[in-house]
Amino acid sequence: MADTNYDVIIIGSGPGGYVTAIRSAQLGFKTAIVEREHLGGICLNWGCIPTKALLRSAEILDHANHAKSFGLTLEGSMKADVKDVVARSRGVSARLNGGVGFLMKKNKIDVIWGEAKLTKPGEVKVGKSSKPVVEPQNPVPKGVKGEGTYTAKHIIVATGARPRALPGIEPDGKLIWTYFEAMKPAKMPKSLVVMGSGAIGIEFASFYRSMGVDVTVVELMANVMPVEDEEISKFARKALEKRGLKIITEAKVTKVDKAGDSITAHVETKDGKVSQIKADHLISAVGVQGNIENIGLEALGVKTDRGCVVIDEYGRTNVPGLYAIGDVAGPPMLAHKAEHEGVICIEKIAGVPGVHGMDHRKIPGCTYCNPQVASVGLTEAKAKEQGRDIRVGRYMFNANGKAIALGEDNGMIKVIFDKKSGELLGAHMCGAEVTELIQGFVVAMNLETTEEELMHTIFPHPTLSEMMKEAVLDAYGKVLNA
Repeated sequence: MADTNYDVIIIGSGPGGYVTAIRSAQLGFKTAIVEREHLGGICLNWGCIPTKALLRSAEILDHANHAKSFGLTLEGSMKADVKDVVARSRGVSARLNGGVGFLMKKNKIDVIWGEAKLTKPGEVKVGKSSKPVVEPQNPVPKGVKGEGTYTAKHIIVATGARPRALPGIEPDGKLIWTYFEAMKPAKMPKSLVVMGSGAIGIEFASFYRSMGVDVTVVELMANVMPVEDEEISKFARKALEKRGLKIITEAKVTKVDKAGDSITAHVETKDGKVSQIKADHLISAVGVQGNIENIGLEALGVKTDRGCVVIDEYGRTNVPGLYAIGDVAGPPMLAHKAEHEGVICIEKIAGVPGVHGMDHRKIPGCTYCNPQVASVGLTEAKAKEQGRDIRVGRYMFNANGKAIALGEDNGMIKVIFDKKSGELLGAHMCGAEVTELIQGFVVAMNLETTEEELMHTIFPHPTLSEMMKEAVLDAYGKVLNA
């Protein structure tokens, strides 16, 4: 008879779930992970990774279309083969999916296939999945199991999130898309309306624009990527519009009419005026909501709030022995937040000394549009709301030698310091490769680095990273190369 008792069971194998399972096994816990569809979750299979593969194809096409500015002449015309672009993206996901399977086997983590339901404290019943199970083929994880009742002293919910749908504008998979359909179009549309300008909406808008699609973005708030610093948001909007994106802010899609092969979006602006935009498809990117339904939370009395499980800084719910991490535990709904949250949770369970609770102020955010946007910490407006006396520094890409040599001189870096203490409160960027640069400021904030220490740090030349130091210098009136 198969062993059904574990120290730790994790429900969901997205980035938060599978990383937590690995750390659990490293800490000596007998660990199992329950998955209803595919290892790696949405991020690896339908989110973070495959979208970056699509955006890489778009980036190469953008460069090719501007080859002449680099002194290069390409024979013939450059065009995208949508079938091959999508196939490459799916191949990247498949490769990583197999990699997660290997990690489960390597760490002796049992994989239980099916849908989990919490029946009582310490017990999980796994039933047949309502979705097609996509088991990794190479290698098959050790100890693959299925339907049955399993027990564990500690159960961690990591069920992720799904696209949010607006009443009356529900995705149908044909004319109204979520990111699932937008990621694998059968053919390239000629026109699109993107509803919502968060990271998902803007990334798809950027990708399709690079592919030559006529794209209109409709955003309810006053700025695109509304969570970003207002100055960075405005800078990014100008750059996106220069690429040909049409952006309508302080507006909402109130209704969508469907024809045989097109949609007409009714867009109402804040002054009450309504216009109609006809397009081949509409992408609904109005956010995501936690997968909290049908997993037994209500029966156990687990507290939830606005569609997410309520937890403390260590992932603990109000029910002893039950924890939640990642998207299902609330914003920011980011893979790296889920992974770190999971490690904190399991290390706290194990009694690892010196475990610190999650500090949401130090979670970086990245948007991989063209140009990229990245940030960490407080925006200028938030810092002022908190009554902080601040210093703000800025540095433009067009003064940086590496950016000019790359042909990527449209961008800016902005830093915010506490004037009294020199504490770095926030960093905000827009431009080439800023999603790689932002981690320098994240490390600085985590180490409680002051402006003086940053000024005495030697940055290599010529690099884009030099601009990070120049922005710091600018905040204190010491900028050298501007």
